[in-house]
Amino acid sequence: MFPILTAFETIRRDSAISFPMLGNFSMNPPSYFTVFGRNIYFYGVLIALGFLLAILFCGKKSATFGIRADDFYDLMLWLIPLSIVGARLYFVLFRLEDYRSDPLSILYVHEGGLAIYGGVIAGVLCVVGVCRHKKIPIPAMLDLAVLGLLIGQIVGRWGNFMNREAFGAETTIFCRMGLTAPDGTTIYVHPTFLYESLWNLIGLLFLLLFVKKGWRRYDGQCALIYFFWYGLGRFWIEGLRTDSLYIGGSGIRVSQLLSLILALTAGTVLLLQSRKPHPPEKLYVNQITQADKEETENG
Repeated sequence: MFPILTAFETIRRDSAISFPMLGNFSMNPPSYFTVFGRNIYFYGVLIALGFLLAILFCGKKSATFGIRADDFYDLMLWLIPLSIVGARLYFVLFRLEDYRSDPLSILYVHEGGLAIYGGVIAGVLCVVGVCRHKKIPIPAMLDLAVLGLLIGQIVGRWGNFMNREAFGAETTIFCRMGLTAPDGTTIYVHPTFLYESLWNLIGLLFLLLFVKKGWRRYDGQCALIYFFWYGLGRFWIEGLRTDSLYIGGSGIRVSQLLSLILALTAGTVLLLQSRKPHPPEKLYVNQITQADKEETENG
């Protein structure tokens, strides 16, 4: 069961965008630009930019978690392509009917059609594999990786803005987004891409403060906070969208169900962990620091 697309939605990439709360300001940015006769979609460009910023940021922050920058970059060499493949496969699996007539279109990632949960699942599996190979605690690497993931999501969601996609149902809310078709028809919808981008920005700022203030008590704590925060926000936002993936004919939104499970699971683990003692020396970064000190003293 999929949401029924209206005639307006089929031409949304040609629609002008406006936000009534900003006055009469309106824009009509192109969804792609052309290089040597080939269309390059801003959707893909912004996702790539998000990845790049995430990698650079995490490379600088890696020592905070006791991880060498080189080890993190090695992880990225595997994680980036596998996450894109995972995000695409997740999307395609729930919309197989759309690709049966043209299987090659599955490869047209630049035109849109990535599901964040598929990317997260593939990314986590990649982290597990690389960390085991390099003998790095998985929770410590996840604490670092979720910071980059949030940056990627904050930037990447603006690809949906350029594509005029991933918006919500019609609304009269003060922050509504107007989409005006070439024929002059205008509808006002929830800018859900904006909600999610801002929600993730708040999550990122909180985690950075959380780490800076020394409130992180055990490896994996930042990852759990991310899963709880993202799951909570996505559960709310997904309920507003008009392009959700559904489980068969059940009417149950896949991402909303996963978000609820994710938030409840992470919240429960956080609560249980808060009741346990967590000696500072158990943090991987402190173990590495102590080992370096002992090596220097013995050297």
